[in-house]
Amino acid sequence: MKKSISKNGVTSQSQSLSGGNPSSEQASRPVVGRRSFLKGLGATGALLVPATAILAAKAKADDDGGGKLSKGDASILRFLAAAEILESDLWEQYWELGGTQKSDFASTNPATGTAPTPTGGNANYITALKILDGDMPQYILDNTDDEFSHSNFLLAYLKSKGANTSDIDLLVGPRFRTLQGSVATGSTKKGRLTNLTKLTVDTSFWGRYRSDNRNPDLGDSFDDATFQAVPSLNVGQHTAIPRTDADANNADLIKAIAFTAGFHFGFIEIGGTSLYPSLAQRVSDPEVLRIVLSIGPTETMHFQTWQDKAGNATPVTVVDPINDNSTVTFVDLTASTDELLQANLIMPEPTVFLNRKFPICSIIRPTQTKGAAMGAVNALTADGLFIGQIPEFTQLLKDLATDADAARRESGE
Repeated sequence: MKKSISKNGVTSQSQSLSGGNPSSEQASRPVVGRRSFLKGLGATGALLVPATAILAAKAKADDDGGGKLSKGDASILRFLAAAEILESDLWEQYWELGGTQKSDFASTNPATGTAPTPTGGNANYITALKILDGDMPQYILDNTDDEFSHSNFLLAYLKSKGANTSDIDLLVGPRFRTLQGSVATGSTKKGRLTNLTKLTVDTSFWGRYRSDNRNPDLGDSFDDATFQAVPSLNVGQHTAIPRTDADANNADLIKAIAFTAGFHFGFIEIGGTSLYPSLAQRVSDPEVLRIVLSIGPTETMHFQTWQDKAGNATPVTVVDPINDNSTVTFVDLTASTDELLQANLIMPEPTVFLNRKFPICSIIRPTQTKGAAMGAVNALTADGLFIGQIPEFTQLLKDLATDADAARRESGE
C-alpha cells in the first residue's frame, strides 16, 4: 500500500479505519493490560491522574476483566466505547459551530452527563455547510446525538456486567481533554480530546469502494491517486472547523473549511461502517453480538449520508498560511463522468468477496477482522486527530486496540 509520512510523523497506509493487516510488530506485540498502563501513569508522576483513579484501578482484581462477560467480549466493547467517545468529542465540536442550534438531544454528552446547551453556532460556517445540503445542520446534530447514545450505552452495558471500565472512565473524564479547538463564535472553547484543525484526510474511501475488482480484504492495494476524491486533502494539514472569526469571515477559506468537514465526516463514518462487522466476527456472547450488529448499521447510514453530501462541494482553491501554506482544491464532482468519482454514486458497488472464484457482490468493505482495531487507531492518528495529545493517551488507545484484536470467539469453533 502507498505510504506517506505526515507532518506529525505518523505513517499512513492509505487504508480505511479498520482495513489492513497489522505490522509484524503489532502482530507479535503481547497484550498490555489496563493495570500496567495505569501503574505507568502513577509512576510517571502523581499529577498525571487523580489519586482516586489510581486507587480505583488498584482495587480491581483484573484490569482486563469482563465481569460476567468473557475477557474478549469486554475488550471489544471497551474499544468500541473508546471509539464512540472520540467520535462524541469531535462531533460535539462540529455541532457547536455547524449544527442545528436547539435543545433537541435525546442523549446526554458522556463527558458531562447533560445535553449540550445551544451555542448559537457560527453563521458563516453554517452557510458554507449548507452549500453541501440545506439540511446539513440537522444531520450534524443527529449524528452527534447518535454518537452520544452509543458511548453512553456501551459504557453502561459494560458496567452492568461488572467489566472493568477504568480506561474508558479516563477518556470520559477531564484527563485528556486538553487540546485547544476553535475559539471562533459558536465554540464553547473548552478543552478537547480530538484536534480538528490539522487534519490530513484520506479521501480514497470515495473511489476505492466503487471498484468491482479490488477489495482490501483480498490484499488489493489502492495506491492510485485516482481513488482520491480530493487528493490535496491527503497532503499537508487542513482545518475542518473555523479556528477563529477571521477564518469564518474569509469567504473562500470558510467554504474550503466546510468542504473539508464534509469529506472528513465520510472518512470518520466509513471507519465505523467497517469496524463493527470486523470486530463482530470475534464476539462470543449472542447478546454482545446483537449489540455490535445493531450499532454498526447506524454508522453505515451516517456514511452514506455524508458521502452523498460531500459530493456537492463547489470548485474552490485556498492556501492556509496557518497550516504551513497547505493548499486544498475542490473540484465539481457532480460534473465528473468517472465512475470512481462522480457524485451521485453512493451505493456500495459489487466487488470480489471472500474468493475471486465467486461472482462479485455488493458488500461493506473491508471486513477482514485481523488487526481491525489497531488499523482504526493508526488511521485516526494519521488523520491528525490526536496532534497535541500526550503519549499516555496514544498508549491507552493502542492498549485497548491490542486487547480487542486479541479477542477470540470462545464458542462454536
